[in-house]
Amino acid sequence: MTTRRDALKISGLALGAGLALPYLGRSARAEGVDTAALLQPGPLGDVWLGPADAKCTIIEYASMTCSHCAAFHRNTWPTLKERYIDTGKVRFTLREFPLDPLATAAFMLARCEGDSKYYPITDLLFDQQPAWAFTQKPVDALEQMLRQAGYNKQTFEACLKDQKVYSAVNAVKQRGLDVFKVDSTPTFFINGERYTGEMTVEGMEKVIKPILGA
Repeated sequence: MTTRRDALKISGLALGAGLALPYLGRSARAEGVDTAALLQPGPLGDVWLGPADAKCTIIEYASMTCSHCAAFHRNTWPTLKERYIDTGKVRFTLREFPLDPLATAAFMLARCEGDSKYYPITDLLFDQQPAWAFTQKPVDALEQMLRQAGYNKQTFEACLKDQKVYSAVNAVKQRGLDVFKVDSTPTFFINGERYTGEMTVEGMEKVIKPILGA
């Protein structure tokens, strides 16, 4: 399990530009879980998009350093949000499942500035993943990038030392692992049914449309 010391030492990691993180996902398949348990939030709460009474609920477990998660957020997420979340048909939340200390740090930085900055920061980091995750000095790259989100050196370092946020991020991952058997990223739960692996808009619509009666 990632330790807080690991998270604070990530600046020393030799993450070269050519590093390819292992793909832990598989082809999408449906498996059910206890929906009531699944909807219980972690220590920092869930940051939901879309109305609470939407017919379809999507929970995504992702890692900020997962290239397939980044591909989903670049290629599928904008259309999914426009067609279904912004129109009130789907409710969505992203949950933390960091695969390494750098991903833990990235999620901490997304959380420290409050719920309103969660998606702007995670979207930015997914969109620009190669510019910080696969560099020789990833922490320096993160610090520079997150100046766009209002961080300065002091607030950046303070966030990475915040034990409450660190423990909360890891608690979400551990519960996903222990209770819902999440073992790869991205993993999606759509109305309680689990689908593993990067999903296209078309693949998601095959699941979403029957739920919506479309």
